[in-house]
Amino acid sequence: MKYITAMGVTSILLLSACSTDKAEKQDEGAIEEMPQGETDQEVEEEIVPPEEDHEEETEEAAGDVQVEKLYEINEVNWSVQPIGEADPQVALLTIDDAPDKYGVEMAHTLKEMNVHAIFFVNGHFLDTPEEEEKLKEIHELGFPIGNHTFSHPNLRDLTEEEQREEIVSLNDRVEEIIGERPVFFRAPFGANTDFTEQLALEEGMLLMNWTYGYDWEVEYQDAAALSDIMVNTEFLANGANLLMHDRAWTNEALPSLVTGLRNKGYEFVDPAAIVRPGDEN
Repeated sequence: MKYITAMGVTSILLLSACSTDKAEKQDEGAIEEMPQGETDQEVEEEIVPPEEDHEEETEEAAGDVQVEKLYEINEVNWSVQPIGEADPQVALLTIDDAPDKYGVEMAHTLKEMNVHAIFFVNGHFLDTPEEEEKLKEIHELGFPIGNHTFSHPNLRDLTEEEQREEIVSLNDRVEEIIGERPVFFRAPFGANTDFTEQLALEEGMLLMNWTYGYDWEVEYQDAAALSDIMVNTEFLANGANLLMHDRAWTNEALPSLVTGLRNKGYEFVDPAAIVRPGDEN
């Protein structure tokens, strides 16, 4: 079994490869390979039974309205770290390469299961009115949209001006479609540069990486195998930052993956509760 985390493997990041070319839309097999996250009752009173003690409704995630900042990202290992007395046994779900083929369905699954997640998008999946509608639907379901660059290059291979274009042009495109700019940034392959780190801060985005993920590896391009390794890997720990992708097998694995983590006592972090640039004071 092969697996690897993002912790302490910066040099390996550049060796991985990711399939996010436009041709990916015609090839489901292509996969990213990375290193190893009450309304008022005006007429009559109605008693509403309490819901399960899971995360709050996902609509709050997108608007970030009155959500207490309970977590921060540990940039040493990219885990989600509690602030004060916040629950440490949490995981953060993130989905890259959206909105390709399965992102909307994945968003509906997570919504039905009352689970928060960040959808990191690429500009080359926002070329058509149909793709714009996919992004709007994911956002309207309550999920925050993250920046995963416009065309998914290795940013270390680009000039500073090219890096800026990859990041800022996607922020502009997302804002044009949903009326909000992304507040999270994840570089393809996890390959940031000093320039992109500073640019993300200037754009008000929190730098995001991951602690582990598997769905680009051939042996885990199967729903049962993927959900099993995501729940039972030795790398599962408090604050796990889980990397997944808009892929058929990941889409199919989501329900059992979520249930498996909950059965182990994990709750799912609301991204709006994570401290971002400008939130500190």
